[in-house]
Amino acid sequence: MSEEVKYTEDNIRSLDWKEHIRMRPGMYIGKLGDGSSADDGIYILLKEVIDNSIDEFVMGTGKSIEVSIQGERVIVRDYGRGIPLGKVVDVVSKMNTGGKYDSKAFKKSVGLNGVGTKAVNALSTYFRVESTRDGKSASAEFERGELTNQERLDETSRRKGTKITFIPDDEIFKNFKFRPEYVARMLKYYVYLNPGLSIIYNGEKFFSENGLKDLLGETINESDRLYPIIHLRSEDIEVAITHSKTQYSEEYHSFANGQNTTQGGTHQAAFREAIVKTIREFYGKNYEASDIRKSIVSAIAIKVMEPVFESQTKTKLGSTDMGGDLPTVRTFINDFIGTQLDNYLHKNPETADALQRKIIQAERERKELSGIRKLAKDRAKKANLHNKKLRDCRVHLNDTKKDAYLDSTLFITEGDSASGSITKSRNVNTQAVFSLRGKPLNSYNMSKKIVYENEEFNLLQAALNIEDSMEDLRYNKIVIATDADVDGMHIRLLLITFFLQFFPELIKKGHLYILQTPLFRVRNKKETRYCYTPEERAEALEALGKNPEITRFKGLGEISPDEFVHFIGEDIRLDPIMLDDNMSIEELLNFYMGKNTPDRQEFIIDNLKVELDVVEEQ
Repeated sequence: MSEEVKYTEDNIRSLDWKEHIRMRPGMYIGKLGDGSSADDGIYILLKEVIDNSIDEFVMGTGKSIEVSIQGERVIVRDYGRGIPLGKVVDVVSKMNTGGKYDSKAFKKSVGLNGVGTKAVNALSTYFRVESTRDGKSASAEFERGELTNQERLDETSRRKGTKITFIPDDEIFKNFKFRPEYVARMLKYYVYLNPGLSIIYNGEKFFSENGLKDLLGETINESDRLYPIIHLRSEDIEVAITHSKTQYSEEYHSFANGQNTTQGGTHQAAFREAIVKTIREFYGKNYEASDIRKSIVSAIAIKVMEPVFESQTKTKLGSTDMGGDLPTVRTFINDFIGTQLDNYLHKNPETADALQRKIIQAERERKELSGIRKLAKDRAKKANLHNKKLRDCRVHLNDTKKDAYLDSTLFITEGDSASGSITKSRNVNTQAVFSLRGKPLNSYNMSKKIVYENEEFNLLQAALNIEDSMEDLRYNKIVIATDADVDGMHIRLLLITFFLQFFPELIKKGHLYILQTPLFRVRNKKETRYCYTPEERAEALEALGKNPEITRFKGLGEISPDEFVHFIGEDIRLDPIMLDDNMSIEELLNFYMGKNTPDRQEFIIDNLKVELDVVEEQ
C-alpha cells in the first residue's frame, strides 16, 4: 500500500503577483510562441502596453504614439496625460490597480482587468516605466517584476505622457523574434479603429482618415471589388462591406472595443445574420444565406460597456448586452444594419443591382455543384474512415476548453515515410497529420468545382472543415511539411496556390505556415547540434572541435521519429506565409502560376543564383 500523502498547512503556498504570472503566463497572455504567429505572447505584451496609450487617445489626449522595436527591445511612448506620479510603481506592479476601474474615466476601455502592464513587467527581463506630467516626472525599473530602481524629478522639460520600455524574457519566450509584418498589421488596425491617431513605428507613420473603409481598401484590390465599399457608422458601431469578384469564401474583420476579435463572437454572428435579413427584405426574396454572403469582404467594430471576452487575450467577444440602457448586441446590430444598409441600397441602385446579380450567380453555381458536393462529402467520410489520410488530434474548435482551438495544428505532408515520422513524434492531443499522395493539382484559374472533383483537395477541405465558412476551421495552424528540395518546394507552391485560389482568408488571417527542419546534424560523443542553415553548421563545427560527424538530411523521411520530436515540439520553427500588400491575390497567382513571362524568368534566375550560392556553401 502506498504511503498516505499528507495535506497540511505546509502544502499551502501563496504566490505573489509576479510569481503567479511567471508560473502561469498562459492565463494572462495566452500561448507563448516565438513570434512566428500573430497571436504569440510577445505581440500580446506589445498590445497590452499600446492599449493604455490608445485609451489616452480615446479620452481626448495624445494624438500620436511612437513605437520602436530594435532587436528584442521595445519602446512605446505616448503623449497622453501621464500616469499620476505617485502611482507609477503601483500601476505596473500591483494587481487590481489602475484607472480603468473608474467607469467615468474609461467607459468603453479595451480592458478592465488591471492586469496588462503587470503581465508585461513580470514577463520581461527589463522593464522601465516613465511618466511626465505638470513639468515633473517619475520612473521605475524592474527585472522580471522585481523593482530595481526608481526616481523622481521635480523639474523636467520633457513633454507629458508615458514611456514604457521592455525586453521579453527569453527564458519564457524561447528563440523569439518580432516580425515587422505582424507588428505593422497590429498598428494599422489601431489607426483604422481610431481615425486621427498617428502611430510612428521605427520611423514609418500609420494614419487613417476613413477608419474601416481604409482597412477594406487595403484588404481588397479596387479592381476586384464588385461595387464601391459601403461604409456605415454611428457612435458605437462602424461597418464596411463589399463583395469580391473572384474570392469564394466569406471574409470578416471584427473588432470590439479596439480588440481584433480574430475568433469573432456575438457581434460578428449578429453582423452576418443582419446582412442576410436586410438583403432578403430589400429584394423581397428569400435568398439562401450562403449565396448572399458568398465572396463578402467586410469589417465591423463595436463598442460595448464593460466587454466580456472569452479569454484573457480577447480574441472572441462573449458580451450579449451593449451595456447601460442599450439593447442586446444582436438587436443593436440588426437595427443598425436593417436601417443603414437598406437606406444605402435604396440610394445606390447600381450597387444594389450588382449585388443582386452576384447573389443570383452564387445561387446558380451552388445548384450546379449540389450533386458534386454530396458525392464529395460521401467520399470524404469514406476516405477518412478507411484510408486514414487524416490522423486527427484530440483537441478541436468545439472543445469545452475555451482556448483549445489556439493549440491545434495540422501538418500537411507528402509520402509515407515523412508522414510516418511526424505521426509517431507528434503530440496526439494538439497535432494532426494529413498525408498527400503525390503532387497536388495546379488549381490556378480553376473553378470551385475542382475542389470537389479532386480527391486530395476534397479530403483536405473536409479535414479543415472550411467548405461553408472559415468560422468552422478546426485547426489554428496549418503547417506545410515537405522536403527542402525541388519537389518539396513545388508541392509547397501548389498547396499555397490552392489556398490562395479558394481560401485566401486562411492566409490573410495568419493560419498557414511552412515547417523548417534542420539541414544538418553535427555531433560528437558528448553533444548533438541540429543546424538549419550553413551558418549554424559552421558555428557547430567550431564549437564541437575536431572531426565531428556531419549528416546532411535530404528529406523528412530520413529523420527518425525520436529526432523529429525536437523539431515539432517546443522548439518548432515555422515560417508564416504572408501576403505582399503591394500585390493583389490575382496578380500574385498570375505572376507565380500563370504563363511564363520575362519578369518571372528573371525572378527565377535571380533566386536560383541565391540557392546555388547556398548549395556551394554547404
